[in-house]
Amino acid sequence: MGLIANYSCLSDANLKELKAMGSEEEEILESVEEWNDDDELLLDIDKMWDVLHFVLTGVGTDHKDDNNPLSQVVLGITAVEEISDYLAYTEHDKLADIVAALEQFDMEEALESFDMAACKEAELYPNIWDYDEEEEEIKDELLHDFEQMKRFYKQVLEANGHVLVSIC
Repeated sequence: MGLIANYSCLSDANLKELKAMGSEEEEILESVEEWNDDDELLLDIDKMWDVLHFVLTGVGTDHKDDNNPLSQVVLGITAVEEISDYLAYTEHDKLADIVAALEQFDMEEALESFDMAACKEAELYPNIWDYDEEEEEIKDELLHDFEQMKRFYKQVLEANGHVLVSIC
């Protein structure tokens, strides 16, 4: 199955509820699933979250950088610590900086130096870096995911929402 990254738009009420939940993992995950079912603004980048972070920042998601909007794009800002799956959120007031960073990032240029061996060396998820014949397909998927991510963050910003990241 593998770890899949989903991004959704949280309302003020949902964010407040999430912050108040404490460490009830099952309750948190059920609520997130429920919110995602109701949410019109959803983004699923499947298994490419780690390599997307790598292309945007030069490091894998093991090296989350809370001061880098391009790291925040993939991993959110505030992690929900008490649960086994990865769950984090980014509050609305940070979204404009993230959108600006995405707008300024030249993904096509970054993909020109994309290197499967570097991905393997960085032990990025998923472990697909020995399939050199799939490099173009992977680059196309990364470009597509990047464009989707840019659109998603803009829409959430315009909707005055917050972003919820779940990787599970």
